[in-house]
Formats: sequence, structure tokens, C-alpha cells
Amino acid sequence: MQNKLAWLDNISLPPLLIIAGLLGLAPFVPEPHVWEKLKMLSAGNLSKPLDIFDLLLHGTPWILLGLKLIRMGGVSKSD
Repeated sequence: MQNKLAWLDNISLPPLLIIAGLLGLAPFVPEPHVWEKLKMLSAGNLSKPLDIFDLLLHGTPWILLGLKLIRMGGVSKSD
């Protein structure tokens, strides 16, 4: 699994934080798209292709940030 995510180690954390903050939360008003789409997903209303694309677009930076933080948090090198 480490080899598959090695490319993530080459991404610097500050740009990833900026991308997650801007793209992940845009538009900020009335509510972030990712939050709106997650609410739709939990309610079972996420069915339109554009809504699914929006969730992927706005959620991907958060997933990458989470994976990066997990890898930075002490993945043992002996695995």
C-alpha cells in the first residue's frame, strides 16, 4: 500500500491545505458545496450526475488531505 501512495509524499502540505480550503469549500455562501452534497448523500437525494461530480470535485481535496495527514502521522516503515 505504501508504494501506491508514494506520490502523495511528494505533495507539499501547505498547497494541499489551500486547495482543500478553497476548492473543497467553494462556494462559501450560502453553504459549501461539499457539505451540501454530503447532506444530499445522507438523505439519499444524490442522484443527478452533476451532483455526484460536484461531490467528487469538492471532496477529493479533503480525501487527499486526510490521506496525506495519515501518512505524515507515523505510518511505520517496517510494513
